[in-house]
Amino acid sequence: MTDKEIIRLYSDGHEEEAFNGIVDAYTERLYWHVRRFLCCHEDANDLVQDIFIKIWAALPTFRGESQLFTWIYRIATNEVLNHLRKQKFKALISLDSASEVLCRKIDDDPHFNGDRLQRELQKAIQRLPEKQRVVFSLRYFDEMKYEDISEITDTSVGALKASYHHAYNKIKNDLLKLL
Repeated sequence: MTDKEIIRLYSDGHEEEAFNGIVDAYTERLYWHVRRFLCCHEDANDLVQDIFIKIWAALPTFRGESQLFTWIYRIATNEVLNHLRKQKFKALISLDSASEVLCRKIDDDPHFNGDRLQRELQKAIQRLPEKQRVVFSLRYFDEMKYEDISEITDTSVGALKASYHHAYNKIKNDLLKLL
């Protein structure tokens, strides 16, 4: 089901059917978007469920001023960042850095099936500052246009390009150290 069909269903009063269309169309995409930040299958699954609850609650406020997918990704990204901030606070209490906690989750996750280089790539991404991590993930993994990322993050295209460039160079340098 396309985003236009979903919006049409919702505006015609078929809210549940429209929401089911959103769930069908976005579950896998949102799961991987969230998983790249949380590094853990169980945490990602739980947060995706919370994100869909937020989407359901916010659906009446969708005015169509943006694309449906950028609106959904904005909600998902905000929820991920809120979750990470809570983890960062918990990490401060335990004296570990949040990125160390996430890197351990990558190593401990039985569902991770990548090779050593993929594992190190994920760890390098976790060490990036929050904004760079978001931009890198949306651009590199989700292959989004800068204009769409701009809508999601409420950041200028120029700033996003600079953030991506810095993130790319940091990751490249981290990975070159392994060789």
